[in-house]
Amino acid sequence: MPVGGLIPRAVDDAADVIIRNAKIYTGDSSRPHAGALAIRDGRVTVVGDDAEVAPFVGPATTVVDALGRRVVPGLNDAHLHVIRGGLNYVLELRWDGVTSLRQALAMLREQAARTPKGQWVRVVGGWSAEQFAERRLPTPAELNAAAPDTPVFVLHLYQSAILNRAALQAVGYTKDTPDPKGGQIVRGRNGEPNGMLLAAPSALILYSTLAKAPLLEGEGKKTSTRHFLRELNRFGLTSAIDAAGGFQNFPDNYGTVTELARDGQLSLRIAYHLFPQTPGQELDDLRRWIEMVRPEDGDEWLRLNGAGENLTWAAADFENFAEPRPELSGDYETEFEKAVRLLMGHGWGFRLHATYDETIRRDLAVFEKLAAEGLFPAGNRWLFDHAETVSRDSLDRIAALGGAMSVQNRMSFQGEAFTRRYGSGAAAEAPPVRAMLERGLTVGAGTDATRVSSYNPWVALHWLISGRTIGGLAIRPPQNRVDRETALAMYTRAGAALTGEEGVKGVLRPGFFGDLAVLSDDYFTVPEQEIPHIESLLTVVGGRIVHAAAEYEGLDEELPPISPAWSPVAHFGGYQRTGLPGVRQAELLGQAVAESELHRQWRVRRGLVPETASTPFDPCFVL
Repeated sequence: MPVGGLIPRAVDDAADVIIRNAKIYTGDSSRPHAGALAIRDGRVTVVGDDAEVAPFVGPATTVVDALGRRVVPGLNDAHLHVIRGGLNYVLELRWDGVTSLRQALAMLREQAARTPKGQWVRVVGGWSAEQFAERRLPTPAELNAAAPDTPVFVLHLYQSAILNRAALQAVGYTKDTPDPKGGQIVRGRNGEPNGMLLAAPSALILYSTLAKAPLLEGEGKKTSTRHFLRELNRFGLTSAIDAAGGFQNFPDNYGTVTELARDGQLSLRIAYHLFPQTPGQELDDLRRWIEMVRPEDGDEWLRLNGAGENLTWAAADFENFAEPRPELSGDYETEFEKAVRLLMGHGWGFRLHATYDETIRRDLAVFEKLAAEGLFPAGNRWLFDHAETVSRDSLDRIAALGGAMSVQNRMSFQGEAFTRRYGSGAAAEAPPVRAMLERGLTVGAGTDATRVSSYNPWVALHWLISGRTIGGLAIRPPQNRVDRETALAMYTRAGAALTGEEGVKGVLRPGFFGDLAVLSDDYFTVPEQEIPHIESLLTVVGGRIVHAAAEYEGLDEELPPISPAWSPVAHFGGYQRTGLPGVRQAELLGQAVAESELHRQWRVRRGLVPETASTPFDPCFVL
C-alpha cells in the first residue's frame, strides 16, 4: 500500500503487520492512545504514529489502513464454554440476536425441511424470551407444527427445554419415564409427556436429554470448532478462558482443540480448566489429572489454567432463577476440603461456580481454615465465578485471601426472572460489580456462553455499562455500573491476570501479543444502545489476520467449507445481527404510528387534508 511515508523498504526488522491511520486505544496507561502500530513474530514491536511505523514496512508487510476506525486490544472472555461449544457449533440453530419468535420459528421450520432423517434441529442457548417482541417461549404445539417429523430440542437458559413429538420419541420419554432428581417431565392429562422439561432446579435433565442427540466425529469436530472460533473472532475475541462444564470429559473432549493447537490452526488463545464429571468420583479424577498435567502446561495458544468450575458436585449451586435457591447438603464441606487440600498441595489453582452468597460463605470457611494452617492459597490463583448475590462481607473475605472474581452477563438474559423472585433491590446488586472493584479485586468479565448467554461480548459489555437486560429492562442503577474504559479493562487486562498472562496480554504495548480488533463502530463514542451491535472488521491474533470483513474481506485465513452441508450455520450463520431488540423495535413502530396520526390531525386542523377517518397503511394496525 504505497501511501505517503509508507514505501516498502528492504529491512531486516520489517513488520509482518502494520495498522495505520487508526484510533488505537492501547489499554496501556503509559501511552493510552496511538495512531499506528507494528507487529513482528506475533508481538507488538512499535506503538506510535504513521511516521514511527514507516521504517518497518518491508516488501512482505501487510499494511492495514484502519480508515480512522477504533482499534482495541483483543477481547478475552473470562468464562466461555468454548471447547464444548466448538464441538457442536455447526449442528446448532442459533437464535442469538433474533428479535421475534415469529422469525425464530420460521428459521426452525426452514431448517427442519433441510435436516436429514436421523438428525435433530437443536437450539441450544444464547437467547431469552425477553428478547422477542412477543415476550414468550415457543410452545410444543408450535414446534410440532414447524417440524412434524424432525426431532426438535430448544433449550431456554438453565430453566427449561421444549421438545416436539419427534424428539420425545427419539429420546424415549413416555408416560412411564420417571422424573429425574432435580428435574420434571411435564405431562398432559393422559400422563404422556407434553414436550416441556423443567429444571427444578437442576439443569441435569436438560443436558442429559440433549446428550442423546447425534454428535460429530473426527474431522467434523475440527471443522466445527474452527468455524466457531472464527465466529468468536468476528466480534473481536482473541482469547478465552474455558470453564469446562458438564459432559466435557478430559482428555477425550479436549482432543480436538489439542490437535488444532498442534497444527497451528487455533485462531483463539484458550486457557482451559478441568471439571470432575462423576459425583462421588471427583477426588479420584483430580488425583489422576494431577499425574497427567500441570497448570500452565502448553503454550500461548492452549494451556491448562487449573481445576473447576466445579471441584465437587455437592458444593455446586444452581442458577435457575425461576426456582427457589437450592439448599445444598449440610456436610458437603468434608469432601470439598479434601479437594482443595489436594489441589493446593500440588500447585493447582481453581475457579468455583457459586451463584449465591450462602454457598460462597460456606466455601470461604473452608479456605480460611486451610489459610490458618498456612495451606491456602499457597501462591495459587483462585476465583469465584458468577456470584450474583455475594455480600460485601464475603467480598472482604475473598480479598483477604487473595482471590479474584469473574462475572458474566447472565442477568441480561435472566434478570426479569431474578427480579420477579428476589425484587428490584436485590437485582440492582446482582452481582455487585462496583463493590468488587472498590476492594481492589481482579474482576474478569465474560458471557458463560453458549447454553445461557450469547457469546457476543458486546452484549456483555453493554450490560456492564447500561445495567439493562436484552429486553431493555434497567435493573442495575448507575452506582452499580461501570464506565466504558473499565468494562473494556475487565474484558482484556483482567482476563489476562486470571491466567497469569498479564505480562504479555491484554494491552497493546511493545513486547505484548499482537492481538487486536478494528471495530465497526467506535466503542467509546457510539450511542449506548448501539454497543451490542459492534463487530470487528479485522481481528488479529499473534500477527495473524483471523477475521476480515468489509474493506478487508479476503485478508483472513481460509477455512474449510462448513460441513455437513445441511448445517444451520451454513445457511443462517451464527449470531443474527438484526439491529434493535424486538421489544424496542415494537416500541419505535408504535411511536411512529402515533406520531403519524398526530401529524394527520395537525394537517386537518390547518385545512391541508379533509377531515376523514384515518386509515392505517398497514392493515395489521386495524382494531
